[in-house]
Amino acid sequence: MIVRPRPTALQLFYTMRGSVIKQVFPQILFTGVLSALVVLAHNVAPGMLPDFSGAPFAVLGLAISIFLGFRNNACYDRWWEARRLWGQLISSSRSFARQTLILECGAGEEGRIARLRLLSLLIAFAQSLVFHLRPSEAHRGKVVERLPPDLAERFHASRNPSNAIIQAIGHDLAALRARGLLSDIDFQSLDRTLGEMTFAQAGCERIRSTPVPFGYTLLLHRTAHLFCLLLPFGFADVLDWFTPITVSLVAYTFFGLDALGDELEEPFGTRSNALPIGALADTIEINLREAMGETDLPPLPMPVDYLLM
Repeated sequence: MIVRPRPTALQLFYTMRGSVIKQVFPQILFTGVLSALVVLAHNVAPGMLPDFSGAPFAVLGLAISIFLGFRNNACYDRWWEARRLWGQLISSSRSFARQTLILECGAGEEGRIARLRLLSLLIAFAQSLVFHLRPSEAHRGKVVERLPPDLAERFHASRNPSNAIIQAIGHDLAALRARGLLSDIDFQSLDRTLGEMTFAQAGCERIRSTPVPFGYTLLLHRTAHLFCLLLPFGFADVLDWFTPITVSLVAYTFFGLDALGDELEEPFGTRSNALPIGALADTIEINLREAMGETDLPPLPMPVDYLLM
């Protein structure tokens, strides 16, 4: 995700970090060159290419822009919901750390050890969710280093490692309740908080596995490309050599909105506008390690070259 101060009006014209212009530049260049060739043909041999009225293009362009807006709104809703789910995960993890203080204060050394194990497993859960949504060896290592050997084997073997860890936390809570280290009320409170984290995990999995309907995306993608390719034929006589500039600007808008929608549709991806779930999981880890009493903590995640991942 791009995290930076708002650029000045001048900087907005040449800022590249987070822009989709790199993805859509070939399409823009192609439509610009095509527009120049159409204008040249109209000037050299006026009867060689057919003439079209610009009015249908204006109506069609308005319709396409509305549909592109609807699609981008749907993609942004996915992106924002994913961010809300991770915000809930941060809040629930902090609540869980606070609620487990009852073990440290009421069950002596045994309770303190149990609390440290629970919070360590919760750190592993947060990092495993990043690995589950955006697989990478770096996050696999962050998970394994927090797991005891028996759970590490289960993590490697499970088809849903995050769920395996949350199940292990639930098993520990049930064992603590059976041993009398947790009262019924304390167990219910902790289990409810654990349920909130499970809900957040399920919501993230739903977003990852349910894309925007492909037929809708395909229709808009094709229509936008056909519109931009036909546009110079309708305005070559009216705009003359301003046609390539005008068509390139329209192409940048339409192709850019299409590309931006593709990025927002995958909030857990690795492109510039994806959510920084790795940084969010690291924030949870720092918060929980501080709750465990550690003092040698790493700094909070910061963007590198305006990019936070």
